[in-house]
Amino acid sequence: MPSLVLCITGASGSIYAQTFLEVATPLGINVDCIVSERGQKVLEYELDIPFNNFKEQFEKKGVKFHPPHDIFSPLASGSILNSYKGVVVLPCSVGTLGAVASGISSNLVHRVCDVALKERIPLVMAVREMPLNAIHLENMLKLQKMGAVAFVISPAFYNKPKDIKDLALFVAGKIFDLLGIKAEIYKRWKKD
Repeated sequence: MPSLVLCITGASGSIYAQTFLEVATPLGINVDCIVSERGQKVLEYELDIPFNNFKEQFEKKGVKFHPPHDIFSPLASGSILNSYKGVVVLPCSVGTLGAVASGISSNLVHRVCDVALKERIPLVMAVREMPLNAIHLENMLKLQKMGAVAFVISPAFYNKPKDIKDLALFVAGKIFDLLGIKAEIYKRWKKD
């Protein structure tokens, strides 16, 4: 079974992370999850669920949560993270984007992204912000040049989404595609 790290930060778009977890667990993917303090607050606000309830719901499905300031987490080590198929930051705040692009590790999310870059582990930074200023664009380009995927969350409409969940499934599906994981959860362009 492949293992992934999902980092949830304080950008709007908690439904994307929730959907990613809902898809990953039935696929048999081992997921370690880190939710930043701001990510927890945004998640509670957007999903109308206390963070502890969200956490319990996914722990029952096998997701392992790590405290955002646990510097002794095994995930902070390259020798451990090397066994993972990838690291996904979804949604990625521009603050997290900037910290990682600058090599600043002030929490476990930043450290895991830093380790992924140095160990050449696939890293998808799914930024949820608009419009983007020049600093955001420069940070995305910088990370792309370092080997990360600078991913702007931008759902498609050619698949005629019926609701917000369809939009979230499209985004999650594109991320699974980038990691080489077959999920088939969204309608592809001109595919029957």
